[in-house]
Amino acid sequence: MSKSIPMAIAYDFDGTLSPGNMQEYDFIPRLKVASRDFWAEVDAYAREHDADQILAYMGLMLKKAKQNEVPVRREDFHAFGAGIELFEGVEGWFDRINAYGREKGVKVSHYIVSSGLREMIRGTVIAECFDAIFASGFMYDHHGIASWPALAVNYTTKTQYLYRINKGSLEVYDHSLINKRVSPEDRDVPFSNMVFIGDGETDIPCMRVVTSMGGHAIAAYAPGKRGARSRAASLLADGRATLIAPADYTEGSRMDGSVKAMIDKVVGNASLKELAQKQV
Repeated sequence: MSKSIPMAIAYDFDGTLSPGNMQEYDFIPRLKVASRDFWAEVDAYAREHDADQILAYMGLMLKKAKQNEVPVRREDFHAFGAGIELFEGVEGWFDRINAYGREKGVKVSHYIVSSGLREMIRGTVIAECFDAIFASGFMYDHHGIASWPALAVNYTTKTQYLYRINKGSLEVYDHSLINKRVSPEDRDVPFSNMVFIGDGETDIPCMRVVTSMGGHAIAAYAPGKRGARSRAASLLADGRATLIAPADYTEGSRMDGSVKAMIDKVVGNASLKELAQKQV
C-alpha cells in the first residue's frame, strides 16, 4: 500500500481528556459560586425557559460574568482554558499515536466533539494537536466581548460532526458538502476507520453511529472515581462501546494498547480489501 490509510480519532473532552467540567477550573471560581450551585442554576434556568441545557449554561455564563465583572473576551476564555487539568499521559499521547500510525502506514487525525467551549479548549496545551475542534462557542461584538452563542453542541448534534469528519467538511458554517451525497469510496475517512472516545451517556449517539458503521468506541472512565468504571461498563454491556478503559493515556496503558490495536485492525482491513480487489 503506497498511500497512507486515513484514520480519525474523535474525543469528547470533559471526563474523557480532562477530569471534571472545564468551566470549573478557573471560570466558575471567578463567579464566587460553588460549581454544584452553578450547575443547579443552569438546570433551573433551562426549565424556566424550556431551553436546551447547553444554551442555558452558555447564557448563564454570560449573565453571571456581567454581574461579577468577569471579562469574557476570546483571549479571556483562552486564559481560562490554560488552567484546565488533563488526565495522565494526554500531553504526549497525540505524538505517540501519530508515530505508531506512521510506522503502520496510517495517517491518524484527531478531533474534539464536545459540548464544552471551543475557546477554552483552544487555550489548553493540546489545542494544536487537533485537526478540528467541534465544540460550543460564542459570537463576539465589536469590542471583542462574548455576546451570543454561535454554536451549541449537545448530545444529539454531536453526531453531525462525525459526518463532517467522514466527508471532510470541517467548516461549521458550510453545509454544501455535509448534506450532499458522497459515495463511500470518495469520503475522507471511512467510519470503519474511526474511533470515538467518550465517557458518559451524552456520548451514546456518537458511539452508536461509529460502531454501527464498523468503527470502534471506547468508554473512558476516571481512575479511582467512584462509580465511573461501572458507568463505563454499562455502556459496554448495552452494546454502545467496543471496550472500556481508564482515562490513562500513558504508554503501555490499556487506552494506549486499545487504540494501537484499532490502528492495526484498520491496516488489516485495508490489506484484505487490497487482496480481494486483486482477485477480481
